[in-house]
Amino acid sequence: MLGASFVTSLLYGVAVLIIACPCALGLATPTALMVGTGRSAKMGVLLKNGTVLQEIQKVKTLVFDKTGTLTEGKPVVTDIIGDETEVLGLAASLEEASQHPLAQAIVKRASEAGLELQPVENFQALHGKGVSGQINGKQVLLGNAKMLDGMDISTAYQEKLEELEKGAKTVVYLAVDNGIKGLLALQDIPKENAKLAISQLKKRGLRTVMLTGDNAGVARAIADQIGIEEVIAGVLPEEKAHEIHQLQQAGKVAFIGDGINDAPALSVADVGIAMGAGTDIAIESAGIVLTHNDLTGVVRAFDMSKKTFNRILLNLFWAFIYNVIGIPIAAGVFSGVGLVLNPELAGLAMAFSSVSVLTSSLMLNFSKID
Repeated sequence: MLGASFVTSLLYGVAVLIIACPCALGLATPTALMVGTGRSAKMGVLLKNGTVLQEIQKVKTLVFDKTGTLTEGKPVVTDIIGDETEVLGLAASLEEASQHPLAQAIVKRASEAGLELQPVENFQALHGKGVSGQINGKQVLLGNAKMLDGMDISTAYQEKLEELEKGAKTVVYLAVDNGIKGLLALQDIPKENAKLAISQLKKRGLRTVMLTGDNAGVARAIADQIGIEEVIAGVLPEEKAHEIHQLQQAGKVAFIGDGINDAPALSVADVGIAMGAGTDIAIESAGIVLTHNDLTGVVRAFDMSKKTFNRILLNLFWAFIYNVIGIPIAAGVFSGVGLVLNPELAGLAMAFSSVSVLTSSLMLNFSKID
């Protein structure tokens, strides 16, 4: 300083050097992210990195898979149209090795009925449509309407089909040698907390969408039960990623799914959220995993993200204010009015600022999250 002794100038210089240490600014973001990530894990929301915690609060649209995500993923066979023994036996024979929830339900029903399954030759899984194979020299198809490829559906089958779909039942067709042999209806129920989770997300101003490969009638019936207005149905697995890209034109999108078919959509979404009970590839593709398989975990993830982001801003504000106020005082700008900061006090102030930022971040552990 002009006119000051060397010792006085040195003291001011040391005080500025100490108080200008950017420790508080450097701690503001990582400490809040660390605490927020840890708190989320305790609530059953596993975040793979801190970036996801920051990204999710920017999301405007939430897209949900249906089976296994919004529903229990444990469908049961409720109706068999046609010769029950023949239809169920052929269907279960085709689906015996499949891990799909609908396939497992059909095989379970056949097992309960004591049916003996028959060997299948030339088995093929047709992506997003169903399965086919030869049984006793006959070509057998089992799947959705996309499998039929021009086959005629009788009026009786059509009427029964419409009746079943109104009851929120998924209908699969069984065809033998290019003729429809029967129908199987399966029903899955919404998860207990699905309606509550959707309601809470909508209260937070988020847009909710169902994206499913199931037919529109069944999807609409399930959506109405849990409060989702927008439904995109009849989507093939490879088309899900394209639908996510379309929705991203209106803002950031999070996708919630659980199956192998959901992996591409989980990867292209701004935030991918996988159910803890889902497949390994779905969990690997997602940035967030709901370890309790609970949809209210999505709500907690949003709330924790918002609180963490607000805490980061608060930490940065106080760390910045500390430097703005402290540096001029340490430099002796206000020495004329007797306001000075010697190196000892500057060191104490620097330590206090770092401790205050750490304490502020740790307070996230006590913030209220429903």
